[in-house]
Parts: sequence; structure tokens; C-alpha cells
Amino acid sequence: MDIIRLHIVDDHQMMIDGLRALLGDEAPFKIIAESNNGKVALAKIELEQPDVLLTDISMPEMNGLELTKAVKEKFPNIKVIALSMFGERNTISEMLLAGISGYIVKNTGKQELVQAINKVASGGMFFSDEVSAEMMKAISNPPAKEEIISLTPREIEIVKLIAKEYSNLKIADALFISERTVETHRKNIFRKTNTKSVVGLIKYAIEKKMLD
Repeated sequence: MDIIRLHIVDDHQMMIDGLRALLGDEAPFKIIAESNNGKVALAKIELEQPDVLLTDISMPEMNGLELTKAVKEKFPNIKVIALSMFGERNTISEMLLAGISGYIVKNTGKQELVQAINKVASGGMFFSDEVSAEMMKAISNPPAKEEIISLTPREIEIVKLIAKEYSNLKIADALFISERTVETHRKNIFRKTNTKSVVGLIKYAIEKKMLD
């Protein structure tokens, strides 16, 4: 099993110590660095890039949003998971636009944390239940007519289910249509929104004020 190298960033050393205690003996993780603010973290990342960066959002000197933007610009292959006490909609939107692959609240348990890191490291996305709920509340609020005119009501339904991480088969079952029809709708949605992934689709919705 390949090692997943981690860099933890938080201005509270107690939080870093707690994460190290949770993950220190957990295969296949290896904590290669820890930092107490974004500026220090960025300097260390210049020397050795982790596979996954776990970063607090509210920090002095350089916060998690600024750090994420800088890291994704210089090292786009590094996966970033945001850590926060809260899952506020505006903060989630800003961090998604900055390029995070995950967002978890700090009161999460070890099992969810391990799941989040593994999923993000393999190229997926992960959000704590609380964060997912905030995202779904935003998506459930219909955007202005001019923002969604390019998508049909059925396509909008499918976008909402995609955001819930439903597979094509699960979407087909939920909407009583064939899996092939779902695939056709997905292709049309990505074409109309000029996006190529779920991440891109969510970013598109945020940029068009669909999630505000």
C-alpha cells in the first residue's frame, strides 16, 4: 500500500498534537510536517510536498484560504482538506473555489477523518455530514431564473443528486429512469455548464451565485 504523506497546519498546537495522536499509527499515513500558520506551511511545502494538506481556516499571517490558493497555484496535485469548527456556507464556497478536495469539522471522529484522507488522496472529495447539509440547503434554494435557464428541471434534479454523491444507478432508481438516460443527462449537464467533474460543477454553481 502506498504511503500517504500528510502536512498538518493549525495555529493551535493542541489540535496538531491531537491529529498526530489519531493518525500517527494509522497505516498508510505518514505525517511529514506540521505548521502553525500558512506562511510557515508554504515555506515547508516548497521543500517537500505532501500528498494531502490538512489545514485550519482561521489562522494568523496567512489563513487557510490564502494558503490553499497559493498551494493549488504552485502545486496543483496536492490535495487539500479544510479543517474548521463550523461549516458556514460562505466559507465552504470560498474554500471550494480555492481548490479544496474536502472539508471536515474539527469535532469529527477518527473513522471519518481516516475515510476523508483516503478518499481525497485517491482523487475523490469528502465533506462532513454537517458541511454536506449546508451545501444541499444552498442547492435546494432555486437560483435566479436567468442562472438556470440552460438546465432543464430534470437536469437540475440530477445536479442535486450528483451533489449528494449518488451513482448513476442510484439516480436512475430515485428518478425512475434508465441508467443510460442518466448518463445522457450527465453529459448534457457537463456540456451546458462547461465543466468536466463534480468539483467543477459545484464551482460553476457557486460562481453563478446558485449556492448563495
